[in-house]
Amino acid sequence: MKKFIDSPATLLDNSLQGFAKAHADIVEYHTQPNFICRKSLKAGKVALISGGGSGHEPLHSGFVGLGMLDAACPGQIFTSPTPDQMLAAAQTVDGGAGVLFIVKNYAGDVMNFEMASEMLETPTATVLVNDDVSLPKNHSIGRRGVAGTTVVEKIVGAAAEQGYDLSACKALGERVVQATASMGVALTSCTVPALGHPTFELAENEIEIGVGIHGERGRETGQLVSASEIVAQVAGHIQEALQPQPGQRVLLHVNGFGGTPLVELHFIYELAWQFWHQKGLDIQRSLVGNFTTSLDMAGCSLTLTLLDEELLRLWDAPVNTAALRWGC
Repeated sequence: MKKFIDSPATLLDNSLQGFAKAHADIVEYHTQPNFICRKSLKAGKVALISGGGSGHEPLHSGFVGLGMLDAACPGQIFTSPTPDQMLAAAQTVDGGAGVLFIVKNYAGDVMNFEMASEMLETPTATVLVNDDVSLPKNHSIGRRGVAGTTVVEKIVGAAAEQGYDLSACKALGERVVQATASMGVALTSCTVPALGHPTFELAENEIEIGVGIHGERGRETGQLVSASEIVAQVAGHIQEALQPQPGQRVLLHVNGFGGTPLVELHFIYELAWQFWHQKGLDIQRSLVGNFTTSLDMAGCSLTLTLLDEELLRLWDAPVNTAALRWGC
């Protein structure tokens, strides 16, 4: 294992310290317990909080700031944050209009955010993100929350900034989740620093289809084929899940898992654009890059979100975070 670390035990704290210094105009870093919060809080707005295990950066800390999250709670790598982190973050950023938790559908995240919600005296609500269509809807643990989380946090964050109340933000978030589907494919596994070796093995001629973002295997191991064939397979599952009609306006998001260069990600975008263009969809917005990563995993995911006029307006609204910035 070759990584820029002093010790696996101190990596997260060291990284958060560096992140906060690099973006001191946007965020503040709180310790004991750890959380990242927006430097300039806005009274009277719904506070948005998310979080999860580290290793997915820039998700979630990179999305703290104007037009997105008010706070993010980072757990250790691929480990859920604890309720005391969420409680402290909520008490710090609560602007008097309630707190909305945006939670990826993983058992530890769901349980700990629920516990924090029960301990808070301020009104709270939760949006559960479960956009991963590599798992069936009736799967025992439900569908996982993956790269579609970025889309949810951006759109709901803009709504909160514009004065939507707590119930409206929750309803909007749930609508975005229903309009969003994602699926990923890995060329390699990833290496968790504390583990010191890849979480699973793939031969040179193998890929993992329907992979998650925690170094776990996907729905099946397949043969390495052309990028065109891979995109057709992944996009086909998303198309089947959402069943968009010709003329439907969409956002297309190609998300890297951390180890795939942009030259490949933009090629994947071209292939996905051609796939949905041939289906008659109107691709009005795009996002390409590493936003929901899995440490050093080589691979990517496709996310499609069905847009209407409101969602398009909120996507375009100003945002100023470490990872997303436009209109400011």
